[in-house]
Amino acid sequence: MSERGERPLAGRRRLIGAASATLLLLATPTALRAALRAPSVLAVRVWPAPDYTRVAIEYDAPLKYSQFLVKNPDRLVVDLEGVEFNGVLDSLSRKVAPDDPNIRLLRAGRFKPGVVRLVMELKNEVRPQVFVLPPVGEYGYRLVLDVYPATPPDPLLSLLDGKDGEVGAGGGSGGDERRLRGDGEPDARGDQRTDSRLESKPELRADARAEARVETRKRGKPVVDRLVTITLDPGHGGEDPGAVGRGGSYEKHVTLAVAQRLKARIDNEPNMRAVLTRDSDFFVPLHVRVQKARRIQSDLFVSIHADAFIRPDARGSSVFVLSERGATSSAARYLAQKENEADLIGGVNIDVKDPILARTLLDLSQTATINDSLKLGRAVLGELGAINRLHKDSVEQAGFAVLKAPDIPSILVETAFISNPEEEKRLNDEAYQDKMADAILAGIRKYFARNPPLAKSKLARLD
Repeated sequence: MSERGERPLAGRRRLIGAASATLLLLATPTALRAALRAPSVLAVRVWPAPDYTRVAIEYDAPLKYSQFLVKNPDRLVVDLEGVEFNGVLDSLSRKVAPDDPNIRLLRAGRFKPGVVRLVMELKNEVRPQVFVLPPVGEYGYRLVLDVYPATPPDPLLSLLDGKDGEVGAGGGSGGDERRLRGDGEPDARGDQRTDSRLESKPELRADARAEARVETRKRGKPVVDRLVTITLDPGHGGEDPGAVGRGGSYEKHVTLAVAQRLKARIDNEPNMRAVLTRDSDFFVPLHVRVQKARRIQSDLFVSIHADAFIRPDARGSSVFVLSERGATSSAARYLAQKENEADLIGGVNIDVKDPILARTLLDLSQTATINDSLKLGRAVLGELGAINRLHKDSVEQAGFAVLKAPDIPSILVETAFISNPEEEKRLNDEAYQDKMADAILAGIRKYFARNPPLAKSKLARLD
């Protein structure tokens, strides 16, 4: 072909190529189109807790980042590439509260063209986890900075010290140091920790075994001569709001309010104490909730939720326990699937290996524990029926991840349907929250009256 004929052909090819690229861009899915534009930071949220502080940076397109730690003073530095400095990043310094247990200051600025640098000034040595979450629910992409103290709070020591706090979130309440044993227990990263107070006082461990005995009958009434520990688990929290009512109520706030009221009542019982998996608005992964209960050798685990459904007329209270063989109804299966997706919303670093979780999931030959859970569930459900309509008149079962402690009777209480406008109002009413707490406690009392807590081998060991 002549040179004169090649030029028009080459021009046509360039024109066709440009048109094809334009059509391809128009037909590209949203995620790919987002990848082709510079990301913009949409929001920054900070969730402080003694366990750890989470900083979630939400943006609208994938970005590249790098991070490193600096000593003297301790700082975490994160560089965001291809991001323009905007008002959201400029407001970072106002996001951190003065009483944040881990972060002293958070600031951002232009480091060099196309790079924004975040500097987190720390109050102590930390072990950070930095990871990215894909878009889910109402969230876009998220870069998560989880700042864990290098020396995490020890829940057993907190109970021994009798601090007025929560397990894994500052302590427990009303502890008698002779009633707990403090052998080493791996934390979430597998580190071995030892209760030095009990190591230095071996007689305390002997006392713990001796005083763990239970006198099941005295003058015809069942009694215990050790403190019964009950873990209360307010569902959701932090990045995971749970269900949202039509009036704008968040499940995470309702569940915490009910759990705190129930804790106060349990702590007033002469032979009981309660601890919370979270005592404020922060996210706790599902397996960590189970782990916390096991670390303090709980006798019971009660997870508190507020149900939701696609129809606003669904209503009533329910109680669920774990099933090893599948759900007892399609509704139970749907609810378990929804609750088990909490980690997707709240955000979990899947690269972190958790030996405790692996051991727990392999340990699910727990027929006896499930039977005890059913007894507890029936006792609580009977009391709930006195204050609210029951959605189902029997305890249901499904594969809830948060109920998988193999050695602790565990129930999940759906207090009411937050998606029902009438029940949403009740859930926000302090009088109803009091009634709910009273009903759950009455069910727990009834369970222990019929099934006094015996001295268990777990009181002499930690798995």
